[in-house]
Amino acid sequence: MTSWQAVRLVAGTFILLSLALGIPGSPIFVSQWWLAFTAFVGVNLLQSALTKWCLMETIMRKLGLSAGC
Repeated sequence: MTSWQAVRLVAGTFILLSLALGIPGSPIFVSQWWLAFTAFVGVNLLQSALTKWCLMETIMRKLGLSAGC
C-alpha cells in the first residue's frame, strides 16, 4: 500500500465513523459535535488538493509506506 492510498483509507474511515457517531438516527450516535470532525477531515482534504501537501501523507511516509505514483 502506498502513502496516498493509506491517506484515502484513513480519511474515508474517519468520515464514515464520525458520521455514524454524529447522526442522531445512527445506532452508535454519541453527539452531533462529531459532525465537526467530518468537516475537519473535509477541510484537510481540500487543503491538500490545493497545496499539494498533506500532513497525513507525510506521517504515512515516515511510518515506512512508499510514495507511489
